[in-house]
Amino acid sequence: MKKVRIALLGLGNVGRGVWRILNSNKEEIMKRSGYEVEVAKILVRDLEKERGVNTPREILTTNFEDIINDDSIKIIVEVMGGIEPAREYMLQSMDKKKHIVTANKMLLATGGDELFKKADSEGVMFHYEASVAGGIPIINGINESLTANKVEKLYGIVNGTTNYILTKMELEGLDFNEALREAQEMGYAEADPTSDIEGYDAQYKLAILSSLAFGTKIEVENVYREGITGIKSIDIEYAKEFKKVIKLLAIVKENDGKLELRVHPTMISKNHPLANVYDSFNAVFIRGNAVGDLMFYGRGAGDLPTGSAVVSDIVSILRNNMDIENLVPVLKNNLWNKEIKSINDIESKYYIRITVEDKIGVLGEVTSLFGEKNVSLLSVIQRGRDKEHDKKVTLVLVTHYTNEGNIREALKEIYKLDSIYKVNNIIRMEEFR
Repeated sequence: MKKVRIALLGLGNVGRGVWRILNSNKEEIMKRSGYEVEVAKILVRDLEKERGVNTPREILTTNFEDIINDDSIKIIVEVMGGIEPAREYMLQSMDKKKHIVTANKMLLATGGDELFKKADSEGVMFHYEASVAGGIPIINGINESLTANKVEKLYGIVNGTTNYILTKMELEGLDFNEALREAQEMGYAEADPTSDIEGYDAQYKLAILSSLAFGTKIEVENVYREGITGIKSIDIEYAKEFKKVIKLLAIVKENDGKLELRVHPTMISKNHPLANVYDSFNAVFIRGNAVGDLMFYGRGAGDLPTGSAVVSDIVSILRNNMDIENLVPVLKNNLWNKEIKSINDIESKYYIRITVEDKIGVLGEVTSLFGEKNVSLLSVIQRGRDKEHDKKVTLVLVTHYTNEGNIREALKEIYKLDSIYKVNNIIRMEEFR
């Protein structure tokens, strides 16, 4: 049996998962790859730290030079995260003709083009399945299985933390803060959960998926982003009344050669497959012009699911012949230039919840202003007085499909009305048409 020596950059949550899988599934990996995989070095910050896995002391190092200057190490597995020094370590490794496997979504979303070009120029393989949706093989699915298709739309629940929070709010009636606190206790949310709950994590992942699915370079700042911090229990209840659920969706669609890219809370029919993705699970729903609708579903995070995707990338490199002179260049994500739509140019249905003064004529003022801005209302619900604010009532409006710019223009005028106390929430509604 041939042997290949690899190095891990990092031994955190994902790194431990990789180590465990390489050891517990050693025989399966050998049979499927044709190689015995040996972890020759592991880069760590602290040699004395207890990590919960038994790694030989002699393979641990705090010095990257021990790895980069070892010509017997053929594959670098970057699981340290962050931008630097991960980026510099990968570039240096490619200079030494070492293949790369990474799970670094932030770096790929913000600086992936540099890494892809470097891999091409050096003739090394660069794999990143674990950067999106943990153990779900979505990158390989797009890169390999869907290459005969033109992808038309992609919808993803790609952040397990926010999906867990929204699940608890929907099924157990928790408010946002209670659900977040439970997510932190379960280890799904960090002490600082900003990246998850404000949608940054999903934004990075959508940039990566969109680049692959639509063959174009995507700048992460072109992905419109909203988090879930504004979702209240009352919004969850209204969604149920409409036979819908609220999910944080990552959405990309192509219309007339233009892409709309957005991450935000979305009301979807409770009968859609994505509506039944609960807890920390992830799912990606894709529509191809030949294959139709597909959905990939599974654990989106965790040491073993994400470690599984990393090890799969290692096996893929081994199967594809590691000899530099025999390599096919890395698949590029800049095959076409596509224009990105402004969020003001998208069309959607909208749920709008407003608190207003309880007096005659307010409803007429609000609906008239929407009409003046070409926003057609599908339904209007007026509830009784607000428990916290006497003499105020709640209006819930649902629009027909309409232009977002028109919605925003109408709301500018509505804000000016003396009878408006607060525009509490605006949530887009998706019908997967």
